[in-house]
Amino acid sequence: MTPSTNSTFGPARIVALALVALAIAGLAFLHFGTGSDPVTVPSGAHAGQLTLHSCHYATEGGAYDADCGTLVVPENRHDPRTRLIALPVTRIHARSAKPGAPIFRLQGGPGLTNMDFPLASRFAGDHDVVLVGYRGVDGSARLDCPEVASSRAHAREYLTAQSFRDDTSAFKSCADRLQRAGFDLAGYTLPERADDLDAARRALGYARIDLLSESAGTRTAMIYSWRHPQRTHRSVMVGPNPPGDFLWDAKTTGEQIRRYAALCARDEGCRGRTPDLAASIHAASTDLPKRWLFLPVKRGNAQLGAFFGLINATTDGAGPLAGPSTIDTLLDAGNGDGSGAWLLSVMAQLVFPHAQVWGEAAATARTDAGYARRFFAAHADRGSVLGSPGGNFIWAHGGLLDAWPKSPDENEYTRVRDSRVETLLIGGNLDFATPPQKAARELLPHLQNGHQVVLRDLGHTDDFWTYEPAAGTHLVDTFFGTGRVDTSRFTANVVDFTPSTTQGAIAKYVLGAMLGFAALTVLSLLLMARRVRRRGGFGRKASALLRAAYPVVLGFGGWFIGVLFALVALPTVPLDDPLLAALSIGTPVGLGIYFAWVDRSMTAHAKTAGLLAAVAGALIGAALGFHATAGLFAVLTTIIGATAGANLIVIAVDVARVRSAREVAGAGVADAVAATGV
Repeated sequence: MTPSTNSTFGPARIVALALVALAIAGLAFLHFGTGSDPVTVPSGAHAGQLTLHSCHYATEGGAYDADCGTLVVPENRHDPRTRLIALPVTRIHARSAKPGAPIFRLQGGPGLTNMDFPLASRFAGDHDVVLVGYRGVDGSARLDCPEVASSRAHAREYLTAQSFRDDTSAFKSCADRLQRAGFDLAGYTLPERADDLDAARRALGYARIDLLSESAGTRTAMIYSWRHPQRTHRSVMVGPNPPGDFLWDAKTTGEQIRRYAALCARDEGCRGRTPDLAASIHAASTDLPKRWLFLPVKRGNAQLGAFFGLINATTDGAGPLAGPSTIDTLLDAGNGDGSGAWLLSVMAQLVFPHAQVWGEAAATARTDAGYARRFFAAHADRGSVLGSPGGNFIWAHGGLLDAWPKSPDENEYTRVRDSRVETLLIGGNLDFATPPQKAARELLPHLQNGHQVVLRDLGHTDDFWTYEPAAGTHLVDTFFGTGRVDTSRFTANVVDFTPSTTQGAIAKYVLGAMLGFAALTVLSLLLMARRVRRRGGFGRKASALLRAAYPVVLGFGGWFIGVLFALVALPTVPLDDPLLAALSIGTPVGLGIYFAWVDRSMTAHAKTAGLLAAVAGALIGAALGFHATAGLFAVLTTIIGATAGANLIVIAVDVARVRSAREVAGAGVADAVAATGV
């Protein structure tokens, strides 16, 4: 076909350009227009200043009226010359005309935001619910450590001597860089965080507050009640973490596995698979299959994934990564089926590098520095079924102790203090992260008005929030309101050792989808090339469809090819690597759009220019699209960017061809006029 010389921009081309512009605008909005406004220190602010404005807070029960604002606090209260930092504050209004004491919520972690609590609606009927941002995570001074994230993303395998050395070096580099940038790392401690809470309490005008904390956040609740006992009304700790328990010792992990083993011995299906679950888990974890089919299984990654997979006992709390599903994977691995172990390995590689704000996690972990030195000197991370993969990972096998600087506060709360604050401890007896027996031994004896509820056959905090939520809400509300402990609405959980969807099955579904899309992409490109060679190209409607919609298939297929190649041949390349995404997605999308655009009437020069332009445009668009957002959603934005880039470039080539044809036609007319003398 010869390009029309009548119109450079016909209706079809205008529509195509509009769609490309819309895609580019959408990517730009995702990159620049989403996310919350940055928290900054207002000009002329002073310590303790709180500014608020009306807002709405999204919860599982809908939007609630709230106040949102900024609290200004000193970075280091030990230093009178310290700079000021700002923390976000949200107060979700109680719907009762006469609310009880406000509830200050404390998230776990460490290294996680304290501003995300969609369950606030469960308690905002009779209480204001207050969220105060964690220093180092939520405020104007954030302890991001891209060095640590990069070290873990590029690790050949977790839990190896080399990975520990690399992580230690990364933590040290991060701390040095932050200090050069003006951060006073001595101020990022739990006592400082507790005083942030009290500064918010004073600014909001509350006399006394209730504390609702979970996991690592319970340590802050303890310290607050020790520092400000007269300001603490009541405290509920879900998954309490006493001093020294930012470490997971192998002995306690072994105790929790033996609890599962006892349940297994009473379950006919589980008992039929193994006479001794603890022994089977130990054997499987120390001798995991090195491969599943053609895919390598990284032993350290799988061990780390298995440890965190055992933390929760219900699928409501952890989905397919719940304890029974992880046990099923380990039993299968012991029998030579590495599919579930491969899934754990890959998920660990994807999730853990970016799971936390690593600088804040390091600063919080140093609260237990004294315990950690004794822990690693005594090799408490070794032996007893699984060892301590979680502790070794967080602490870089002890390397964090010398990589992150000391703080004057870190030795202040190394032992449990006596307290008269009415306190309720809640935990599941299968919790691997914060086992309730440790709270019973180490914390409860120091609570003059303390109570403990151990929920049968539940795990870590996600189990509490999701298993029979009405019962959990009633337990917490009743205690805050009256001080009574009422567990009457709970029924005992029954551990299901035969999950309907196993991790091995998920691995097979994932691999099947990856191979299917990869094969479809290769086959599609071959068939498109064959169509162009034999029939000259595609019709206008088919071409439009292939250029607008089919790149989604080609993009996912290309990405899966890239991921599979990286898993097999590039063990240190992250699966979310920008170059990997741009090349694996941009190349097939560019080729597909080229084949849908080209036709036999074009000159060889035009075809070559179109091929190079389509692929180059797709690669550039893919690179820009990848950075429009984060996480796995970036794969889709990369495909959109590649599609927009390739189409924009080939449209430009078309416009150039039309103009060139016009110039040739105009020159021909001029020559004819000159020849006839008209």
